[in-house]
Amino acid sequence: MNIDLSKIQSPADIKGMSIEELELLSEELRAALVKKLAAHGGHVGPNLGVVEATVALHYVFDAPTDEIVFDVSHQSYVHKMLTGRIGAFIDPARYDEVTGFTSPHESPYDLFEIGHTSTSLSLATGLAKARDLKGGKQNVVAFIGDASLGGGMALEALDYTPELHSNLIIIVNDNQMSIAENHGELYNHLAELRRTDGHATNNIFKALGYEYVYVAEGNDLRHLIKAFRAVKDTPRAVVVHINTMKGHGLPVAEAHKETFHFAGPFNPATGAPVHAGGEGYGDIFARRMLEIMNRDGNVVALTAGTPSAFGFDQARREAAGRQFVDVGIAEQDCVTMAAGLAKGGVRPVMGVVSTFLQRAYDQLSHDVAINNLPAVFVDFYTGIYGMNDITHLGLFDVAMVSNIPNIMMISATNAEEYLAMIDWAVKQTEHPVVVRTPGGAVRHSERPVDTRFDRYEVVEQGSGVAIIAEGAMLENALQAAAILKTRGAAPTVINPRILSRVDKECLDSLEGYSHVITIDDGIIDGGFGQKVAAYLAAKGTRVTCLGLATEFMDRYSVADVLKANNLTPEQIAALA
Repeated sequence: MNIDLSKIQSPADIKGMSIEELELLSEELRAALVKKLAAHGGHVGPNLGVVEATVALHYVFDAPTDEIVFDVSHQSYVHKMLTGRIGAFIDPARYDEVTGFTSPHESPYDLFEIGHTSTSLSLATGLAKARDLKGGKQNVVAFIGDASLGGGMALEALDYTPELHSNLIIIVNDNQMSIAENHGELYNHLAELRRTDGHATNNIFKALGYEYVYVAEGNDLRHLIKAFRAVKDTPRAVVVHINTMKGHGLPVAEAHKETFHFAGPFNPATGAPVHAGGEGYGDIFARRMLEIMNRDGNVVALTAGTPSAFGFDQARREAAGRQFVDVGIAEQDCVTMAAGLAKGGVRPVMGVVSTFLQRAYDQLSHDVAINNLPAVFVDFYTGIYGMNDITHLGLFDVAMVSNIPNIMMISATNAEEYLAMIDWAVKQTEHPVVVRTPGGAVRHSERPVDTRFDRYEVVEQGSGVAIIAEGAMLENALQAAAILKTRGAAPTVINPRILSRVDKECLDSLEGYSHVITIDDGIIDGGFGQKVAAYLAAKGTRVTCLGLATEFMDRYSVADVLKANNLTPEQIAALA
């Protein structure tokens, strides 16, 4: 017997199935997932681990009347397959029709755009309170996993939720993993609950006022359905703790959980990537940090749950030993811990993905900048060439960070400059420093690096017109200059390097220029270009600020975005 997946258009289509049919459905959903992920890439382990749990969830509950919030929603692929989007998982021509996260633009079954962790409990608490005020009776379910429970927001909501005294069901997907290994005492506590089959007297959920249900076989449909039926329509807050396996059903993903948290196209039999990876700034950063830490035992590398994003794989973490700290998915804690380390005389260097840095804005301002502590933050996946999901954009970091007093934000354009910035940032003691990692492919340069990073670098000296381009956009500026040279012009090309203040001496040298073009690798509003324009306005210099509009984009084409914002070399040359 086979299940025709193309006929599954809503959860209603599985309500009448027998347990045997549901088990077969789960097998076929998993097979379809593996086929798509092997060809297309995506979050492999998180979704393979929750196939049965998601089938059971939609079999028992009645979405979208019952409101389900996924956290992190990168584990929502099977949910999408059961809610009218199966074509995007079984038809290769349609693979790109859906995002990798829940999205209300796709379906009424998706309540929120969610790409960051630890938000589901607060969102669900709000939904439950709204339901109670309006006299509703629906179930509110928060499905939380991949170490999201250890994030600050989740812990805050976990503390508050029982105070509602009404229906709220929290499904804790305990697969013993974050992106890498779990960190934090909470996960040792979950391990104790697993060891005792949920009967440990030390139970944080019960202590906080929750009813508690443990499912030891979290990849078994029968056990899951029984547990979900037991809590459906509960009049109080309840935690259903399910013990699952990340990557379940795909041997290479089960064996290499960190590697297959997210993967590009791969061979499902061997796990080998289809496309060989080239040199990356993450590897460059991690290698240099290990060199620095080997020389100086007072340098510490930190992460908030994303070590692989900047090159610290398991071997490098082990090599760093106690000089590497992973606080789990808790950016606020990590940034403020860096402040404490700096105050204690240790040099903290936090590697962070740009989109996640915004989760700790207050800590950057209040704990680091006000105290002017020499902590270092190395910012990854920035700008136009960073990640392009609407929830993971790296376009806003310059506007956010460069305008906080005391923080020195510097931006590299090539590997040699990048390494020099890291070396300098670790040694200096005057300011908090944010080093912006270039987006796109690694570039090398033979230009000598001037380590006075509060000065602009004149890359090509010309006259009349100047192009000041930050980070990865310097390459487009240089190509535009080459076009202009064929037309008899000789523009000056400048690498600004420092984004948090202007180099007045360099800008003063542009007196008499007819036109200055600035190019931000991110949004224009609040970027470095507007700082330049404000300074040159008093001199009567014409300035054109290029960059991106202040908007959320989703899964954009870099080429299309460059063209739409006059950022191709040809368009820059035409504006000059």
